[in-house]
Amino acid sequence: MKTMTCKQLGGACDRQFQAETFEEMAEMSKQHGMEMFRRGDAAHLQAMQKMQELMKDPQAMQAWFEARRREFDALPDDDAPV
Repeated sequence: MKTMTCKQLGGACDRQFQAETFEEMAEMSKQHGMEMFRRGDAAHLQAMQKMQELMKDPQAMQAWFEARRREFDALPDDDAPV
């Protein structure tokens, strides 16, 4: 199990997500983003706008996504001794 924050995943807050895989982490972040969109959270809406700009360039989006995956992979497991 690894932990990342909304900010680490391109969002706007310090909410933590815990997952076994990067795909699970990305899905939790997506669900959180959808909830913040429904609530009209200004900070998250701004972060989403930045992501939409990034999505206009598929190579840049892929590079961003892979950088987040590498960050996830490099994290220690939450239950690992420090």
